[in-house]
Amino acid sequence: MFRLQARLSTLCQSARVQLPDVARGHNHHGYKLPPGVACCSTQAKSQSKPEEKIKKLMVANRGEIAIRVFRACTEMNIQTVAIYSEQDMMHMHRQKADESYLIGKGLPPVAAYLNIPEIIQVAKENSVDAIHPGYGFLSERDDFAQQVLDAGIRFIGPSPEVVRKMGDKVEARQAAIAAGVQVVPGSDGPVASIAEARHFCEQYGLPVIFKAAYGGGGRGMRIVRSMEEVDENFRRATSEAEAAFGNGALFLEKFIERPRHIEVQILGDRGGNVVHLYERDCSVQRRHQKVVEIAPAPKLPLDIRDKMTADAVKLARFVGYENAGTVEFLLDPSGQYYFIEVNARLQVEHTVTEEVTGIDLVQSQIQIAEGKLLPEMGLSQDEIELHGCAIQCRMTTEDPARGFQPDTGRIEVFRSGEGMGIRLDSALGFAGAIISPYYDSLLVKVIAKARDHPAAAAKMLRTLKEFRIRGVKTNIPFLLNVLQHDQFLSGVVDTYFIDENPQLFKFYPTQNRAQKLLYYLAQVMVNGPQTPLATDLQPSDVVPSVPQLPFVDRESDIENGNNNYGYYAPTPPTGWRDVLVKEGPEAFAKKVREHKGLLLMDTTFRDAHQSLLATRVRTYDLKRISPFVTQRFNNLYSLENWGGATFDVAMRFLHECPWERLEEMRKLVPNVPFQMLLRGANAVGYTNYPDNVVYKFCDMAVKSGMDIFRIFDSLNYLPNIVVGMDAVGKAGGVIEAAISYTGDVSDPSKTKYNLEYYVNLATELVKAGTHILSIKDMAGVLKPRAATMLVGALREKFPDIPIHVHTHDTACAGVASMLAAAQAGADVVDVAVDSMSGLTSQPSMGAVVAALEGTDLDTGISLSDVTDYSAYWEQTRNLYAPFECCKTLKSGNSDVYINQIPGGQYTNLQFQAFSLGLADQFEEVKKMYAEANQLLGDIPKVTPSSKVVGDMAQFMVQNKLTKEMVEDRAEELSFPVSVIEYFQGYLGVPPGGYPEPLRTKILKGQQGLDGRPGESLPPVDFDKLKADLVEKHGHDVKEQHVISAALYPKVTDDFLEFHDKYGPVDTLDTKIFFVGPKVAQEMEVKIEKGKTLSIKTLACGDLNKNGEREVFFELNGQLRSVKIKDEEASKELHFHPKALKGVRGSVGAPMPGEVIDVKVKEGDKVEKGQPVLVLSAMKMEMVVTAPASGTVRSIAVEKKMKLEGDDLLMDIECD
Repeated sequence: MFRLQARLSTLCQSARVQLPDVARGHNHHGYKLPPGVACCSTQAKSQSKPEEKIKKLMVANRGEIAIRVFRACTEMNIQTVAIYSEQDMMHMHRQKADESYLIGKGLPPVAAYLNIPEIIQVAKENSVDAIHPGYGFLSERDDFAQQVLDAGIRFIGPSPEVVRKMGDKVEARQAAIAAGVQVVPGSDGPVASIAEARHFCEQYGLPVIFKAAYGGGGRGMRIVRSMEEVDENFRRATSEAEAAFGNGALFLEKFIERPRHIEVQILGDRGGNVVHLYERDCSVQRRHQKVVEIAPAPKLPLDIRDKMTADAVKLARFVGYENAGTVEFLLDPSGQYYFIEVNARLQVEHTVTEEVTGIDLVQSQIQIAEGKLLPEMGLSQDEIELHGCAIQCRMTTEDPARGFQPDTGRIEVFRSGEGMGIRLDSALGFAGAIISPYYDSLLVKVIAKARDHPAAAAKMLRTLKEFRIRGVKTNIPFLLNVLQHDQFLSGVVDTYFIDENPQLFKFYPTQNRAQKLLYYLAQVMVNGPQTPLATDLQPSDVVPSVPQLPFVDRESDIENGNNNYGYYAPTPPTGWRDVLVKEGPEAFAKKVREHKGLLLMDTTFRDAHQSLLATRVRTYDLKRISPFVTQRFNNLYSLENWGGATFDVAMRFLHECPWERLEEMRKLVPNVPFQMLLRGANAVGYTNYPDNVVYKFCDMAVKSGMDIFRIFDSLNYLPNIVVGMDAVGKAGGVIEAAISYTGDVSDPSKTKYNLEYYVNLATELVKAGTHILSIKDMAGVLKPRAATMLVGALREKFPDIPIHVHTHDTACAGVASMLAAAQAGADVVDVAVDSMSGLTSQPSMGAVVAALEGTDLDTGISLSDVTDYSAYWEQTRNLYAPFECCKTLKSGNSDVYINQIPGGQYTNLQFQAFSLGLADQFEEVKKMYAEANQLLGDIPKVTPSSKVVGDMAQFMVQNKLTKEMVEDRAEELSFPVSVIEYFQGYLGVPPGGYPEPLRTKILKGQQGLDGRPGESLPPVDFDKLKADLVEKHGHDVKEQHVISAALYPKVTDDFLEFHDKYGPVDTLDTKIFFVGPKVAQEMEVKIEKGKTLSIKTLACGDLNKNGEREVFFELNGQLRSVKIKDEEASKELHFHPKALKGVRGSVGAPMPGEVIDVKVKEGDKVEKGQPVLVLSAMKMEMVVTAPASGTVRSIAVEKKMKLEGDDLLMDIECD
């Protein structure tokens, strides 16, 4: 009985507050008081007592709004109580309260905060005398408000009856109509079925919009523009509303086109006083979710503001509104506005109103709940004024580049923007915070206040640019685009703004270089080198000393990107490249021929380390010595620094871009021509390519800084060479066509490759337009006498063409051969600096310089400079000890005159033999190399033909085959692919043709190619290739990457993925790059001009349950850590498989979340774009569609399964 009397008293008091005008004789249709209530109301008024001051307040919510309320309470000397779910155990809001209590143990994450009985029980057990609902969760549940009151606890918000009426969108519409406020045409009540929804659409026409009847925030909202969309949108909206608000009821409204979304903030007290705090513009929305809010609404006509705010106050008074609330309107282009709903709670965007009015809305809520009247609080309408403009941006953990998919994980770095006029409301704004998939994706509310809208926008823009958040994706790039858009800056946007401006979704990816580098360092520390090491030798600890130069130019030093480059004069001395740039390739060649001394090409930057160190020398070490070369070796004919194996090895093993190497070195060495190795129609690859690939490659190489192209074909196949020559000529480069030398012209018994053969080949190259004639002795078999004969014959035949000779020093006769060539009329010879010369590299630079010093062929290079140069490389070479050829190759080998193995291949074959446990059989491999060469027709041996011979030799050794056995059993043997492709004609036609009948036997009836291989290949569609790369790797794809992908598709993909994951690893010093740092090691990493990272490794943690180790660093004085999966330890753990990147039919989870529906089964046929699965995360549902048409081969998930991003959902076998 007592309970009924209390309830009646509550109803009477509620009715009195809601209908204050009744006492004055003003009746409102639909709200007539029942008999006896008025009397009861009067009695209640006369007996009412002021509420006691609130002493202890609970926030029945989480996150930033809980902290916002706690802060207000602390200022009011009110004790605070937090509740938290199991998933929020480590959440900041529980730490900000005086007390905190776990709720919903064992319940799903959202359900914990919807558990009304437990929340009230916790409140009662801990003497809580008021509960603030925040927003979301239970904030608009009238049953919650009622149960709070029934428990004798004050509810910070409107009365339960008002919450019910305003929370029910249909009843709120009816109240607005009764109050004389214009509304949007809509359903009279909740739409109970699809059939009812269809009937409404047919009656009022399209478009319409589904809205959740018991909540807002964009949840449960779906626009319907065609009848075909009704069924699916009804189901999805119902499901979202049920998940977000615990009630899936929907209502329908006519959808207003191109409106501005304007809302009015109101406050009401129990005495019937209602005031407005002006309006907010919330038109910048995505999927009906507000993104940016502005107060006051820019450029809103004053007459419309006055009418709109008056209607908001009128409606609030009509329903007896008490506490804070928001009345929302849609303003159409004609100036007509429509009431849409009342949010009977505090809004997310209340902050901007606080900033422009100076009124603390949360404290006002609490004071009203304590019984204070608005006039007592100084809140009469004439005292509320606007001051300036405020903008709020909702920073969320959503990836705008992937359709705003929620991102989850651990925040590794958090650096906020601050300063004058900036307010941050957050609960997760710190490094180490865990972003779960269970709750809203809001991370930080950033509020900027200034005197007007443009100034506030500028302040917000500056602040967002200051933010650095790593570990999870955020919508900052999108917000930056919004804030810089002219339409936004004008102040007038409608709700179509985002949809109609696709440029808002064009993002410049954040570099995140520091954190990526930490990932790389941690990866090496946990899992070992990311570049396979060839030997057990370790890089030295010595930092190579760069020879100093007498002049200092600090500014240029910085511009070159590395303070360790040494000291050098600001203006480089004139070099041969100045001649080339000024006068062109023909004049350059002429002046080379007219030059009296011997010119040198330095191979140290390419072929030398390819032969001695497996091509592993990094750009980092090349750049450090480059300024010295610029100043002291300006009279070099050229510097060979690119092409050949360096191109793919740079990407494959050094994880750096070869194009960037070329461009950066060009800046450092502007005066010495660069030279590269071009494999004719093979470009820098190992196979033939369509002609347009070769032409585009050469064009880009010249634009990136390349000058001289040594063009050759591995079989001296003239058509392949001519393609390369033409491509280089059209690109504007210097054509240096090369004869690939093999055999011995000084031996009369060897007739296949005699002087006549080479002179005839040279004649064809001259006819084709070469600027310079090159002899490429890739195996180092050009003996001194043979050099004299060959160079002499060519000089006699072509007196005006410069001759350039290249050799390897495998037999230790290289210096003698080069001196002989020079005496016979060669203009240029190849050398390597002393510490990088000899063995399978080139002859010694110092030896040639010293031998010719003071003669007519004097090189003009100082021997002391060579010594300084060599000292740097001697130290640097020790950094590459894991790839050192001297681990297995101890001396020169004159047997190269027998086996004719090219220098670079000699080293590789020896490494392979040792790694395969065949070290004792290497001599047999060398002998069999010579046998394999004869089997193949005695061919020139240079990449890629040398690989064919090497593969055949190892095949014969492994299978214990002799030359005769191969010839006899060719039809039954399974040969290496390279051997088969050689006989098919994929390399071109060898000198003298193919050996028969061996070719016929090996091909086993397969057809061979006729003519030049690349001639029949279809051209590469570079536009499509770029589009494919962008789809895989994002918009940060350069034209150079496209060309790289045309040559090495998988290598380029792997490189771009690696770079995206680990950043600019080329900025690390070499030892750190290869083997990683030690604990407590300090290092400085210069990532660009004026930006140096100071890094110290602190510790590597133990293995956790996820198979990860946490590695701790100090970065620029701040603690950072990253988690790395221990690949070895993880082999014993089970993880859900990931979707295969780049495989269209491998469908991965677009975001972390829970599977709520699987729409297909194995064996089903699906069409591209067909819904196959529904995921839910952060109260948002996402329909996953088939990426291509095909058949569902397998499904890797089931309902209620929780997934991480990119977890495999299903495999579709594409049609």
